[in-house]
Amino acid sequence: MDDLQTLGVELVTLSKDQLKKIDLPEDLSVAVREAQRITQHEAHRRQLQYIGKLMRAIDPEPIRTALDEMKGLSATANARQQALERLRTRFLEDDTVIGEIAAAHPGADLQLLRQLRRNAKKEQELGKPPRAFRELFRVLRKLP
Repeated sequence: MDDLQTLGVELVTLSKDQLKKIDLPEDLSVAVREAQRITQHEAHRRQLQYIGKLMRAIDPEPIRTALDEMKGLSATANARQQALERLRTRFLEDDTVIGEIAAAHPGADLQLLRQLRRNAKKEQELGKPPRAFRELFRVLRKLP
């Protein structure tokens, strides 16, 4: 029971965008948003207990998995991140990797990827901060 309430506290500390990424039942989602809004200590504590009660009625594993992925703790999240970093490195070294990206992700904005590649290479040559390098990673991470 305490574990579920602790999980509920983790949900309350998330931002709105992070909460949208987790598939929560409607009543639990409303309770979490309400707990985020409450500032009075005792009312907040009772709301957290209510969230714990709601959590008992659902399977908490998908929520734990989603939270672990957000924190970067899950093995699959780490493997995906490393694969994306390798893809970015290969793409910066060889422009023909764009064909591989296009085949794996048909909805990818290839023009944007090429532009970010050019900018990242120019940043590396001029010794500038890696803004486009990081943006390239973000774009690759968002690919479907």
